[in-house]
Amino acid sequence: MPAPAEAQGLIGMAIALTVAGTGLATAWAEKVIGAASVGAIAEKPELFGRVLPLVVIPETIVIFGLIIAFLMLGNLG
Repeated sequence: MPAPAEAQGLIGMAIALTVAGTGLATAWAEKVIGAASVGAIAEKPELFGRVLPLVVIPETIVIFGLIIAFLMLGNLG
């Protein structure tokens, strides 16, 4: 069901905030986890296999944000 014309601007802003917020959250998480991971790998290179999944997990935040943005975008039609 399409949103009324008066609400389309607000939906567009909500989509932009969702993508920007999840992007910033992911960047912050990657910064913190990445720095700790590099430090751990520098001391013990055999930890690479354990650290790699921890670095990849924050990327799911952006994926969830994009899914929500596409769901909201469906209301603009």
